[in-house]
Amino acid sequence: MNKTYAPKQADIKREWFLVDAKGKTVGRIATKIADILRGKNKTIYSPHLDCGDFVVIVNAKEITFTGNKIEDKEYHHHTRYGNGLRTTTPKRLLEKKPEEIIMKAVAGMIPQNKLKKDILRKLKVYGGAEHKQTAQEPKPLDL
Repeated sequence: MNKTYAPKQADIKREWFLVDAKGKTVGRIATKIADILRGKNKTIYSPHLDCGDFVVIVNAKEITFTGNKIEDKEYHHHTRYGNGLRTTTPKRLLEKKPEEIIMKAVAGMIPQNKLKKDILRKLKVYGGAEHKQTAQEPKPLDL
C-alpha cells in the first residue's frame, strides 16, 4: 500500500524570482506569477499549504494590454459610504499607481480562501526598474 506524501513546513524551500514586466501582457504574466506564488511549479505542491516562492516584479509602468482594454476596461472599488462606487480605467491607473494593475490581476487568479492573504504577501511590485529586494538576490525569470 502506497502512502500519500504530504509536505511539511520544514520541507518547503522558498526562492526569490525577479520578473521584468516591460512589454508583457497583463493577463499572461499574471497567470504565470499566480502559479509561482502558489507553488504549482514545484513537485511538492499541496493546495492546502502555502508552498510558493517570492516574486519581485519591476517595470510595472511599461506593461501592455491587448485590444482596447487600456481604455475600455474598468476597475471598481467602493468607499463604503453612500454613493461610494468609484471607477477608473487602466490608463489612469498606469499614471498614478501602476503596481495596482498587476496586484489586482494576480489577486483575481488566486483562490478565495484563507491562504490568499499569505500568498499575496510574497508578491512585490515596483513601477520602475529599481527594487528593494537586492539582499535576497532574486533569480531572473523569463516568462
